[in-house]
Amino acid sequence: MVIPPPVRAKRITDYLKPYLLKMHFTNKFVSAQVIHSPTATVASSASSQEKLLRSSMGCTRDVAAAAKIGKLLGERLLVKNIPAVSVFLNREQKYHGKVKAVIDSLRDAGVKLI
Repeated sequence: MVIPPPVRAKRITDYLKPYLLKMHFTNKFVSAQVIHSPTATVASSASSQEKLLRSSMGCTRDVAAAAKIGKLLGERLLVKNIPAVSVFLNREQKYHGKVKAVIDSLRDAGVKLI
C-alpha cells in the first residue's frame, strides 16, 4: 500500500522552496539527493555506492569523492531541467570539508543555490 504525500494548500506551496539538497556522509560513502518538497519525492540522487562510480574512485569517502558526487548530481539535475536548489544542512553540518566540496561542485556544474 502506497501512502500519498500530504496535500498542502496552494498558498503554502507557493512559499516553499521546491527543491531541497540533502547530504549524508558515513565512514565509507558519500551520498546526496535533491528532494521535491511539495510532493515529497526524490528528484535526483548520487552516491559513491553506485557500482559505476566505485571502480573509478580511489577512495569513496574523502573530499575528492564528495566533489565528484556534487558534480555528478549537478549534471543529473541539469538533464532533468532543475536549475536551482536550496541547501539543507543538519545541525552538525557546517560549510566546511565534504559539505563545501559537494556544494561548490554543484555550483560549478551550473546549478544555482537559493
